[in-house]
Amino acid sequence: MVSSAIPVVGKILGDAVDTVLGCGIILKNAIGVVGVIIVLGICIMPIIKLSVLALSYKLLATVVEPISDKKIVGLLEQIGDIFKIFLAILCAMSFMLIIGTSLVLKMSNSSMMYR
Repeated sequence: MVSSAIPVVGKILGDAVDTVLGCGIILKNAIGVVGVIIVLGICIMPIIKLSVLALSYKLLATVVEPISDKKIVGLLEQIGDIFKIFLAILCAMSFMLIIGTSLVLKMSNSSMMYR
């Protein structure tokens, strides 16, 4: 629009505006990629902790099985199963957060494609 409004220097100004918008898109994409990497870094520690807890309760149930009551062993196995469910929920929510962030980046890029 700038290039058609001003006859002589409009083309130069239009190109400058296009360059600034293009640089803004590149900067936004870089920040978005860094944001996804940060989200991965934030989500990986709880996933590791829940994995270790689930594994340790299953291992503990296996170790105390010969010397304790069946109810205690069953309780420890159920706690391990609950941690597995928590782990599945956390992985699913982390995946959805990453996909949502990527979709927002993609939607904002497609709107700039039509200019």
